Parts: sequence; C-alpha cells; structure tokens
Amino acid sequence: MGNRAGRSDFEWVYTDQPHTQRRKEMLAKYPAIKALMRPDPYLKWTVTAMVLAQLLACWLAQGLAWRWLFFWAYAFGGCVNHSLTLAIHDISHNTAFGTGRPSRNRWFAIFANLPVGLPYAASFKKYHVDHHRYLGGDGLDVDVPTYFEGRLFCTPARKLLWLALQPFFYTLRPLCVHPKAMTRMELCNTLVQLAADATIYALWGLKPMVYLLASSLLGLGLHPISGHFVAEHYMFLKGHETYSYYGPLNWITFNVGYHMEHHDFPSIPSCNLPLGRRKGHEAHGVPDWRTRRYGRSRPSTTTTCPSITRG
Repeated sequence: MGNRAGRSDFEWVYTDQPHTQRRKEMLAKYPAIKALMRPDPYLKWTVTAMVLAQLLACWLAQGLAWRWLFFWAYAFGGCVNHSLTLAIHDISHNTAFGTGRPSRNRWFAIFANLPVGLPYAASFKKYHVDHHRYLGGDGLDVDVPTYFEGRLFCTPARKLLWLALQPFFYTLRPLCVHPKAMTRMELCNTLVQLAADATIYALWGLKPMVYLLASSLLGLGLHPISGHFVAEHYMFLKGHETYSYYGPLNWITFNVGYHMEHHDFPSIPSCNLPLGRRKGHEAHGVPDWRTRRYGRSRPSTTTTCPSITRG
C-alpha cells in the first residue's frame, strides 16, 4: 500500500488541443452532424423531476436515524446530486433552451443547483469554458490536478484519499490555479442557494440540510459514478488525452461517458451524443475515439496526475 508510483511528472506537450481541428475535419466530411446541435427538449423536465425528488427526500429525511440518513445520502442522494452536477455541465453549453437564450440556461442551472446545497453552477460555467478552450493548459485548465496533488497523492492509500476528497479539490483548485473575479451570476447563485438552504432548514430542520450536503460530498467523492473524473482525461494510452466510456452508467449521468464526442462537439446536447458517435463512424469508418472503462486504472503504476499538460 505504501509503494510510490513510478511516474512523477505530467506529460508535457506544446501543441494545440486536438478537438478544434477534429471538429473542422468531421463537419467538413459529415455536415449533417450540425443537425444534432439543438436544445434537448426533455432536459428541463428531467432536471425538474430530480430537484423535486430531492425535496421529497428532504421531507422524508426528517424522521430518519442518522445512520440511515447517511446511507440514503450515499445510495440515493449521492446519485441524484452527482447527476445534477452533470446536468449543470450540460446546461452550461446552453442545451436546455438553446444558444439564443443564454440567460434562461444560466438561471435554470441555478435551479438545478438547489439540491447540491452549495452554490456551484455559475462558477462551473465560468471555468468550464476554459477547460474546452485550453484543454490541459498549464494555469488555465483547472481540471488538471496541481503539481502538489501529483507529488503528495502518489501511493495507493493516498490516491484513495484523493478520490474521496474530490469535491474539495474541485472547489479549491480554481481559487489556487486560476482565480477570477466574482461575477454577478455567481452572486445571484450564492444568494438563491442560501435562501433555499435557509427555507429548507426553517421548514424541516437540520437533518434535511445534512442529507443534501452529505449527498453532494459522498456522491462526488468515493462513489461509483465518480469514475468519470479519472476516466475522462487521465493518460492511459500515451499521447491520448480524452477518452470515452459507453457503459450503462451513462443512463444516469447525462451521457458524460461520451467525452471524446463531447469535446469534439460541445454544442451537441448529451442526449444526442450517441447519435453523434454513430454519424462519426459513418463519416470516418472508425474515428479514433479511445474508450476507457471505469475502474481500470492501476494505482501501483500510475501517479495521481498522468495527464497531458500544455505549456
């Protein structure tokens, strides 16, 4: 358990991120893909149902013993809240109401944020734009773990701790790597979230709030759904920085596993990414979308950060 990993640095490259060029080539060969770049008509209803489900769970949590509260926070609430953060990811690309209504998308993301317990949606959108534009960019893409993380979490036991603490690293890393001024939408997000939290506490007491926060912390930490954090961009094949997963977890994660396809076409809503993959196959034969199954990384031979970084 105490063996250190054999690699101690990032894979540094000095080329542009590949998805922009791939997008141009694929659209030139198969322009019909553009037809998939339309709003998801069901996203707003799915998200609304999930938010209402968590509100019902809050009401039910009032009478639960603490041990059962944390059990259901992991088993049910963790799945819902993690899925809602992925819905927020989808909405950040204006897929709920279309690119012509950015304000509606932003406010709907704030609504989807309510069960998470902490303001997240507006800040996520601000930084996620950089993740697509500067994929792996040193000091720009805050999804890339810091050098400190790579050096500290270099044994299997420490990596397990790192996975469990993912919510904290995803929250604190942007503030350390690439701090930005607070926007008006972030302020609105914070005020709306605090008002919702205060209302839940006033109506139903402490346990529902603990349930929501535990759902977020547990669901985004050491949880089966969290495998996509590692599967998306860590370098399992030398020279390849984005991977896709096509298994059943996509059914409850807004197709986040179709990650290569998402970076190639961020304007395609999650519901249409499988269609985009099929059209890509028709256009290219077999495009070089690399697949990676969750849970197959090897901690004994890989550092925390076997990721491509752009200098």
